[in-house]
Amino acid sequence: MRSGLNPFSPPKHNNVIIKFAVSFLLAGLAFHFLISDSFRFSSVVETPVPANEEAGTEALVASLPVEVPLSNDFAANESQISQPGIQIFFPFLFLHMPEYESKNPDEGSESAICLLEIGCLTLRDRFYTNQSCLEIERHQNCMKNGRPDSGYLHWRWSPRGCNLPRFNPKKFLRLMRNKSWAFIGDSISRNHVQSMLCILSRVERAVEVYHDEEYRSRIWRYPSHNFTLSVIWTPFLVKADIFEDMNGVSSSEIQLHLDKLDKKWTDQYRNLDYAVIAGGKWFLKTAIYHENNEATGCHNCPGKNLIELGFGYAYRKAMHLVFNFITNSGHKAHAFFRTTTPDHFENGEWFSGGTCNRKVPFKEGEINMNEVDTIMHNIELEEFKKATASGSEKGVILKLLDTTQLSLLRPDGHPGPYRQFQPFAEDKNARVQNDCLHWCFPGPIDSWNDLVMEMIVNDGIYQ
Repeated sequence: MRSGLNPFSPPKHNNVIIKFAVSFLLAGLAFHFLISDSFRFSSVVETPVPANEEAGTEALVASLPVEVPLSNDFAANESQISQPGIQIFFPFLFLHMPEYESKNPDEGSESAICLLEIGCLTLRDRFYTNQSCLEIERHQNCMKNGRPDSGYLHWRWSPRGCNLPRFNPKKFLRLMRNKSWAFIGDSISRNHVQSMLCILSRVERAVEVYHDEEYRSRIWRYPSHNFTLSVIWTPFLVKADIFEDMNGVSSSEIQLHLDKLDKKWTDQYRNLDYAVIAGGKWFLKTAIYHENNEATGCHNCPGKNLIELGFGYAYRKAMHLVFNFITNSGHKAHAFFRTTTPDHFENGEWFSGGTCNRKVPFKEGEINMNEVDTIMHNIELEEFKKATASGSEKGVILKLLDTTQLSLLRPDGHPGPYRQFQPFAEDKNARVQNDCLHWCFPGPIDSWNDLVMEMIVNDGIYQ
C-alpha cells in the first residue's frame, strides 16, 4: 500500500473535471465583459414606455412623437446600460443625502432602503409635449420659443434602491376623487402646478374656474372626478406688503411681517386635503422686517438706520411660523414641504447679464450648492425636523419633498434666453435676459411629480 498519499486529495479524474469547470467559468466571464462593453452609450437611444403602467396610459404616451437626445455629450462618461429599457447609470450622480427606510413592494415584508434624493438619470419618452399641453405659460414654452436642442426633454430622475414609476394620471385622479389640492408659494409653485396640469391632461382637461387679476393664483376643476387643483401665490408665506410690478421693478422696499402668516393661504388651508408648500428666492430681496408691529431690522437696506439681520433670519422665522401653523391647525391635510430650488445663473444674475447655456446635466464635482441655497436648505431641514417631532404626536401628516439636490444637477432644464419668443430671430448676437430659475416644459420639474405620486401611493413610507 502506498503510504505517501494525502487521504483528502481528489483522484486524478476529478482534477480534470475541476480544471474543465474553471476554464468554462473564465470563458463565461470573458464573454460577459465582451458583450457588456459592446453596449456602451453612443449617440441615439430609444426606449420603450415602462410596462407596468396602465394600458390606457401606455396608449396615450405611445401616440406622442418621440424625440431622443441629438448630442453625444455623455459618451465620454463611464456608463452602464441595462435592460429592460435603457438606463444610463452615472456613478457621479450619487449624492450624500438622508436615507429613508422603506419597504420595497417587490420584497414582501423585507425592509429595504429607498433613497429618493440619490440616484441616476434615465432616458424616457416624454409624457406630454408642448403641443399636447395647453397650460404651459409662454415663458416656459422653450420649444415654441425656438430652443434648438432637445436633450433636456428626456432625462428623468430614478432614485436609488427603489423603483420609481412614472406619474400615473389615471391612478392619481382616481385617488383624488372628491378631493382638493393646492400648491402654495411663489412662481416655482406655479411651475409645479403646470407640470401636474400637463400630465393630467392626458386623461382629463382641467376647467379653470378662478384666477386673480394677474393670473398668479388660479383654481381648476376636474368635473369627472370632482377634483379641485389650485395654486395660491404667496411668495413669502408670511404677510408682506409688496411694491413691485409684474416685471420685477420695485417702487419701495418690501415690508415683511415675520410674526403673521399670509391669510391668503391660511384661510384656505382647512378646506384642503393636500398641500405642497414652499418658500423661495423672494427672501433675498430688499425688505424691512416687522415684529409686534415694529420695524426690527432689515435685509440689504443701507441708509435706513436699521439692523441688518439678513435673509436667513427672516427665512427661519417664516419657516418656524409655517410649520407651527401646520402642526397646530387641527386639520389633518396631507402637507408636503418642498425645499428650495437652486438657480443656475452664470457670469451674472438675472438683472446683470447672467446666462445658462448648458445642454447637459452636471457631472460629479462640477457643481456645489452656493452659499445662499445652502443656508436656505439647512434652515428648511432643521425647522422641518423640529416640526415633525411635535407634529407626529398630534397625528399631523407632514412630508419632506426634497427636490433641491436633484434640481441642482439640471442646469440644462431652464428657459435661458428662450423665455422670449425667437429671441435671436433678428440678431443672433442679441443680448437677451435669461431665466435660469424657472423650468422648461416638458422638463426636469416633471420628476418632482413622480416623487409626489410615489409618496402618496406609498403613504407613510417617506416621512
